[in-house]
Amino acid sequence: MASLIQGTAGRNRKAQPALNLPLDKVSFIILKAREYDVKEEDSDPDEGSNAADDGQTDVLTDKANDPVREELLGAIRSLNEDERMRLVALAWLGRGTYALDEWREAIDTARTEHSRRTAEYLLSLPLLGDYLEDGLAMFDEGIVDDADRSEGVDGENEPLGNMRDKPTRQ
Repeated sequence: MASLIQGTAGRNRKAQPALNLPLDKVSFIILKAREYDVKEEDSDPDEGSNAADDGQTDVLTDKANDPVREELLGAIRSLNEDERMRLVALAWLGRGTYALDEWREAIDTARTEHSRRTAEYLLSLPLLGDYLEDGLAMFDEGIVDDADRSEGVDGENEPLGNMRDKPTRQ
């Protein structure tokens, strides 16, 4: 049974479900997923030039031993099982597969369909970083970029007011 909370206008509405995911880890996964998403297929696997000579373009090439992929897999695998299922459900929320009021169902489906090889499944989603960020926005959460500006909560470049240890603005 969903609990109800009283709105300021006197109307009843369902209580928002709990995200229960460490935001620092989710933010890291979002940033790494975006790095991973910009990788391109290796167009010259036998290329032998010096990285400095080719403008360091090989860092944008998807290779078998890609350190970004390994970091992303490691970050997802470091979550406990419940957190991994919530991460899958969060991606589905951001993708539009489920609505916020279907959060529990999304978690249950993730548990039955993706409890094995969760990290690999998530990496197969081409817009994983965007899906996760859009899912966070549904929980009124967001990530903070290098300029200390929130993305995805109240619109681009709005301060993230609900962050406990938010750096002071300059």
